[in-house]
Amino acid sequence: MYRTVNDFIVDWSVAAEGTLRVLQSLSDEKLDQAIVEGHSTLGWLGWHLATSPAFFSGLVGLNVESAIGGNKEEIKVREIVETYKKIVEAVKSEAESNLTDEKLVEKIESFAGETTRGTLLRKLIDHQTHHRGQMTVLLRQAGLPVPGVMGPTKEEQL
Repeated sequence: MYRTVNDFIVDWSVAAEGTLRVLQSLSDEKLDQAIVEGHSTLGWLGWHLATSPAFFSGLVGLNVESAIGGNKEEIKVREIVETYKKIVEAVKSEAESNLTDEKLVEKIESFAGETTRGTLLRKLIDHQTHHRGQMTVLLRQAGLPVPGVMGPTKEEQL
């Protein structure tokens, strides 16, 4: 749970940097990579990470628009990366402009029941970390480079 806006902004910036490195490792040819057929693909996960912060932001009272539109089946890596960069900055800007430390500890209703804004912002980062982890496994399966996000990968240690 975040109790200060600055703590959230710092964590969001660091987490976004790691997620951006994962998204930049994608290739258009491998966006359909899934662990098994019928499961989330690299493309779906990438687009989800590029758009879902708008959902969490809305829950805490921030006005962040999602770039949902077009045919998700035709999305390219460049669009995922650019959309993600924009939403990262929008979340940061909205948080800096519209949140206060006092607002972070206020209780609000959400999909998880009554909770605080600071808790939902922690869930935003946890959600992103969860899907980023899924993507690193799929990157390796697809034969794509796996960037070190929270430490070096095996390939980076060679």
